Amino acid sequence: MIALDPEMPSDLKAIIKPVCKAMYDFTEDGVRSALSAAVHSDVVFHAPHPWGDLHGVDQIYQTLYAPLFQSIPDLERRDFIVVAGSTHESVDWIGCAGYYSGTFVAPWLDILPTGHLVHMRFHEFYRVEAGKIVEVQAVWDIPEVMMQASCWPMAPSLGREWHVPGPVLQADDGKTLFDPKLTQDSKNLVLEMGLFMKKYPSEGGAEVMELERFWHPRMNWYGPSGIGTGRGIAGFRNWHQIPFINAMPDRGQNEDGICAHFFAENDIVAVTGWPNMAQTVSADGWLGIAPAGQTVTLRSLDFWRIENNLIRENWVLIDLLNVFDQVGIDVLARMREFNKARSGSPIKFPVGDQ
Repeated sequence: MIALDPEMPSDLKAIIKPVCKAMYDFTEDGVRSALSAAVHSDVVFHAPHPWGDLHGVDQIYQTLYAPLFQSIPDLERRDFIVVAGSTHESVDWIGCAGYYSGTFVAPWLDILPTGHLVHMRFHEFYRVEAGKIVEVQAVWDIPEVMMQASCWPMAPSLGREWHVPGPVLQADDGKTLFDPKLTQDSKNLVLEMGLFMKKYPSEGGAEVMELERFWHPRMNWYGPSGIGTGRGIAGFRNWHQIPFINAMPDRGQNEDGICAHFFAENDIVAVTGWPNMAQTVSADGWLGIAPAGQTVTLRSLDFWRIENNLIRENWVLIDLLNVFDQVGIDVLARMREFNKARSGSPIKFPVGDQ
């Protein structure tokens, strides 16, 4: 059993490091072994739509990773954020963001292969007790894979779709050690920003959010595929926030059945919850969803990077397929209709062999 020091995030991150390493050079035996060593025997993996909750290493591997590995034989995982810390309830979490990528040569979830490099962003959060992972909350950006295969069947994104980058490295900050004060200041900034966000629109116009007080003028907001990226406060508002709040003006007002776990490490703040938002699609359509007056919950797993006391970067993944499913839209079924006239035959791998 690992003795964890709550003041040392490196101890927590050491638990997930062998899993990340095994998935970088992906083999079935290596990944199974690393997962078995890291997780509790009763671990629950809250997987995104269409899978639901999974239990134990065998079910997790066979349901999630084996099909992905079959479709991408040179599968590798690359993490660009690994952050760890404790919530105000003294619960330990690890948050990871990165990409699963490789050559897409066989259908996956009925998404047709391209024969090209494919990438799928993930946000995965791991709750730790007594040195073992006991719970995982994860969103995989499946729409991103659909778009690369030219078969996204829903409304086009308002924001920019691209290969979202990891955090900017500050060459002059020299920070490699855990800084408790910076950590607390970063978390406080994000928590206060969230409180001001919720003032709009019930307490006034956009000015009540005081966005310039919290967000860097050259911020990047990296939304999930289907929403896209916005640059600067104007880009964030035009390509995400205004359509989002027009559709669901009661966002942030309903806290029944939701939870949010905030933690931080130095200049990175993270939040997870399953779900952590609930609002009513009432006033306008969102992402092609009609304003049916139905309450939906969101699994939104986020990271923020603080620079000079302002939020410079924000990575957001929402389980959009789950949102569509709640209002009766089966995105995967619609995609299969799009693909009827296309060949789904596997592509020879390695590509380029004679």
